[in-house]
Amino acid sequence: MPDRLEPLAPTLSRTAQLAERLGRDIRSGKLGAGERLPTEQELIAHFQVSRTVVREAMASLRAEGLIVSRQGAGVFVASNATGRPFRIISDELRSLVEVENVLQLRLAVEVEAAGIAAERRTKADLLAISHCLEMIDGAIARDETAVKEDLAFHCAISAATGNPYFERFMHFLGPVIIPRQTIRLGLETATERRAYIGQVQNEHHQIYAAVKKGDRDVARRCTREHLEAGRDRYRRLVALKP
Repeated sequence: MPDRLEPLAPTLSRTAQLAERLGRDIRSGKLGAGERLPTEQELIAHFQVSRTVVREAMASLRAEGLIVSRQGAGVFVASNATGRPFRIISDELRSLVEVENVLQLRLAVEVEAAGIAAERRTKADLLAISHCLEMIDGAIARDETAVKEDLAFHCAISAATGNPYFERFMHFLGPVIIPRQTIRLGLETATERRAYIGQVQNEHHQIYAAVKKGDRDVARRCTREHLEAGRDRYRRLVALKP
């Protein structure tokens, strides 16, 4: 086993740690194109993980196009491994820093998307956004976290831009854009939880109203305030964790 492979840190799931460690070594050139990776047994022994962890990590790297398997020869670094697609590892989003990084990315994209949506939205777009708001209300009434419904609202706003790349990007990010789903809520009661999501919903209604009115500047401002408020709420939730 090469000495250059360092021990795993106890922050992500074991599978995510192993995939990220090997992926980082491949992308940096530490493990070069065409180089043979350690065997399954070597990885198990070095990282002190199970066979399942190794196989799942290899499957993740293979799906990214970073490695290729050659029957009877082993697993090798792909020739075009450095051209991997952009991704966000959901397991990383357990730290405040990582969540804030994603929120900063959202600010850069969604504030502009809301402004464009206010200028270009159609009646069908407004109906879709309104439906998302109703779905969130239903989730709140059922005492659910409304993560899927929240995501659908933001995707509907991006769809209203008429630019398919905004919508694709939001769908690509997926539920990781909703910070409250990355930790177990530290709120003690259902009442407090409903109040939390209710405030989020109030902000959604403000964004919708601005988009419906066609006010680009207000739509942008409300979206920025919503995302910044989300960051502050997440900070408080983290502080409440035991």
